[in-house]
Amino acid sequence: MAVSGASQMIPVDTIELDRANPRIRKFLEMYVGEPTPEQIFLALGAGNEEESEGSSIPTFQKLKQSIITHGGIIHPVILNCQSDGTLVCIEGNTRVALYKDFLQRGVNGDWSNIPALIHSNLEDTAVHAIRLQAHLVGPRPWDPYSKAKYLHELRHIDDMPLAMIVDFCGGRQSEVTTFIDAFIDMEQYYRPVVTEDGAFDPKRFSGFAELQKPGIKKALNETGHTLTDFATWVHEGKLRPLNTVRLLPRILKNEKARTIFLKKGARAAEMALDKPEADLNLQKTPLDQLAYALNSKLAALPYEDYQSLRSDPCSATVEALIDVQNSLTEFLNNLG
Repeated sequence: MAVSGASQMIPVDTIELDRANPRIRKFLEMYVGEPTPEQIFLALGAGNEEESEGSSIPTFQKLKQSIITHGGIIHPVILNCQSDGTLVCIEGNTRVALYKDFLQRGVNGDWSNIPALIHSNLEDTAVHAIRLQAHLVGPRPWDPYSKAKYLHELRHIDDMPLAMIVDFCGGRQSEVTTFIDAFIDMEQYYRPVVTEDGAFDPKRFSGFAELQKPGIKKALNETGHTLTDFATWVHEGKLRPLNTVRLLPRILKNEKARTIFLKKGARAAEMALDKPEADLNLQKTPLDQLAYALNSKLAALPYEDYQSLRSDPCSATVEALIDVQNSLTEFLNNLG
């Protein structure tokens, strides 16, 4: 009998994949037989987003080649030894599948045993905690859509208390509820709009996360638009890039900008919005002085002004600050 928490080398042919994992379960219901490592990787949501430049998140091929090159894995997989002695992989399904695949195909190397951390008779809550820590706040995160799907299942299918989910995630309650609400909206409004097989795009999730910000749904309602309209705009690419969702309140309330948006999209409509002219003297000010001035301005901002901005997150001032944040982030990333 395995000892709880013990780390040891375990024969891969004695390990079962976690068929209860919500990322894999639905996939297995669609296909017959043992899934391939590539299929498991995709089912876990790890392949839903394109790898960004400089990203530390490995693609499937990089993970596969790295394991072959180094002759094994660095971080042990996590197994649950059930009461009947069955070893179920609750974290590391792709790596276990790769070992099984290498062993079956005779890939050069020793793939018969895999490093594993074993627990005994874990309760469902403990299993959820391990998944959340590994894939929501850990070094191998799922894509946002898969995170949201799992959080939704925990909250609305498994009835896990919201406070417990937040504790496991180590974040804020508002972040968790935003993910869950965005998933619900995406499934309810976007999925029906996408009529072509395979056209559902999980990468559009960030647009529905933006939709949860204060003022956006209200602006849709006040201008006679629905969430189905919003989903259609996302599908048609009118809200591209997806962070332009935050411009919707100003676009929809501006007749000229709204007309342009419905024809050409948010980026074109943004040009029609009223923006203050940049002070030529300020443009000549050295960057360090501008940065110090902005920091001082924010530090000395009266509380009532802060509250006013907080109550209107779609205002021109907040929009301008977000633009500065995005530009600074991109600029500093390029410097690095």
